[in-house]
Amino acid sequence: MLTFVARRLVATLLVLLVASFIVYVLTANSGDPLRELRGSRDPSAQDQIAYLSGLLNLDQPPVLRYFSWLGGVGACFIGQCDLGISVARGQQPVIEAIGGALGSTLQLVLAATILAIVIGVAIGMTTALRQYSGYDYVVTFLTFVFYSLPIFWVAVLLKEFGAIQFNSFLGNPVIPWWSILIIGVVMGFIASSIVGGELRTRVISFVSVGGGIAALLILLDVTRWFESPSIGFVGIALMSVATAAVVLFTSTGFHNRRALLAVGIIVVLTVILSWPFQFLFYYVNSPWTVLLVLAILVGLGLLVGFFVGGDGKAVVARTAAIVGGLGVLPLVLDQMFIRWDEYVARIPLSNGVIATIGASTPAIRRVDDTWLNMLDSLTHMLLPTIALMIISLAAYTRYARASLLDVMNQDYVRTARAKGLGERTVVMRHAFRNAMIPIATIIALDFGAVIGGAVITERVFAWQAMGSLFNEGLHRIDVNLVMGFFLVTGILAVIFNVIADLLYSALDPRIRVS
Repeated sequence: MLTFVARRLVATLLVLLVASFIVYVLTANSGDPLRELRGSRDPSAQDQIAYLSGLLNLDQPPVLRYFSWLGGVGACFIGQCDLGISVARGQQPVIEAIGGALGSTLQLVLAATILAIVIGVAIGMTTALRQYSGYDYVVTFLTFVFYSLPIFWVAVLLKEFGAIQFNSFLGNPVIPWWSILIIGVVMGFIASSIVGGELRTRVISFVSVGGGIAALLILLDVTRWFESPSIGFVGIALMSVATAAVVLFTSTGFHNRRALLAVGIIVVLTVILSWPFQFLFYYVNSPWTVLLVLAILVGLGLLVGFFVGGDGKAVVARTAAIVGGLGVLPLVLDQMFIRWDEYVARIPLSNGVIATIGASTPAIRRVDDTWLNMLDSLTHMLLPTIALMIISLAAYTRYARASLLDVMNQDYVRTARAKGLGERTVVMRHAFRNAMIPIATIIALDFGAVIGGAVITERVFAWQAMGSLFNEGLHRIDVNLVMGFFLVTGILAVIFNVIADLLYSALDPRIRVS
């Protein structure tokens, strides 16, 4: 495997060198980076032109300047990385500009990409299993609609209805009865369509899910939860149970008593430990605390699964560990909502909390409180994340549906059914892994691409990230800035492609990396 990885890295390194040379020469020949200074009437303009010309080596041809730039890149291997300075950024070192923009990009697009992958693959699989049903036709229609929507239009609609209108609702949070009825009916229809089966099963699913959602909305409305939202002990328990139910349904099913017991123990432990974890979160106010709690809950899941798993220790331990890891989410949400009133008092909005521009609130960033800053980041990330997720979701849904349908017609799937294996086992343990092979290629390419930023989304929501940086570099003929962007995105694209190759062997035992 090491030989394979080394061989791939060497080959792609040569590709990067050739591509970087072409990009550098084309960018350098596309215009004059000092054009604005040359037209300036400032008496000191000539001095600045002479200084920057020497600093950027503009007296040399682009080919020689490329090798000077490449020498600065090579110094990164000894910890002295020098990517030059950015004229567009007021002579700021490119390494600093890229570092700040990369952090904003990861914050913006990483969550959207992960959610689009998880939700899109899940929806695609359910539509494949309910092929030619009403649910399949509705999802197919919606995915084509979302896929064809321009991102700027989606972003503007979200700013209007997801921020302005929703913030107005939070000013007087009263849910009309007809809204509760419509939401309950829609959610009940979705649940009954996914579950499928006989009419009796569909009706039970429709009534239980639709009625449960409607009852929850009525409870939130009566208790005026939207005025001062909180999670609390009860919320942590309900969210943990719901998460455990979803994980059990997709992994082992509810008939596996040992898995059910292990997951139940983890849910109880999560709820019990939520109280001492609150003190830990309060006294150790750091993002690393989340990782510590995550490691504790995952470790407990593995231990519980090992001791109660019986013959299926591996499957039970894995299921319990996943439930334990996801149990961190309600704990973190609880900490953020505890600071809700303080956050509302500090932000400049008159009603609501959903932000429409920027990545953070300056008044909040000056406060040394990890959970308050997390809440601020969440309110700023919400709309751009949804916008990016909606567009990507449609593609992943279609890819996952087509891939699973193709796999379900293979001989080994029919053999697994003929051996008497349950449908969940056939789908999740046999068909799903092979269906993910083409998806793994798309995921790897998308992860490498999203690091380049989302130029239109960043423009609409006023985010200064990698896409905006690249656009600025091209507009100002800032070669060093463009090449810094190219270097980061190119290297990450190479890394994710190698990861995709390794995933093939993990998903399909017939594929060997050698």
